[in-house]
Amino acid sequence: MPRLSLAFFATGALCALVGMVWGIQMASTENFTEAPAHAHLNLLGWASLAIMGGFYALAGDRAPRRLGWINYALSAAGVIVTIPSLALLLATGGKSNLGVVIGPFLVLGGMIAFLAAVIAVWRRPAVA
Repeated sequence: MPRLSLAFFATGALCALVGMVWGIQMASTENFTEAPAHAHLNLLGWASLAIMGGFYALAGDRAPRRLGWINYALSAAGVIVTIPSLALLLATGGKSNLGVVIGPFLVLGGMIAFLAAVIAVWRRPAVA
C-alpha cells in the first residue's frame, strides 16, 4: 500500500479514536454542547480521510503523488484547525475565532486537491 494511503488511514484512525473518546466523555458528563464539533471530526477526520486513503490505495501509481500529498496536508491541517476551533466556538456560546474562518478553507482546499487528483487518475489510461 502506498505511504500516502497509509498517512490518510493513520490520521483518519487517530481522528476516529479521538472522536470515540470525545463521544464517551460527552455521554458520561451528559453535556452535548460540542456535539457538532464531534460530528465534524468524525466526518472530516475519519470518513473523509479514510475515503481519500482508499482512493489513493486503489489508484496506486496512477495517482499524482505531489498532488496527493498536498491533498493530505491541506485536509489534515484543516481537521486540526477546524475541529478545536469549532469546539471552542461552541463552548464559548458562539464567540468566533480565527480558526473557524481559516480551517474550513483548508478543508475546502483539500477537497479541491482531491477532486483534481480524481480527475487526473480518470484521465490517465490504466496500465494493462
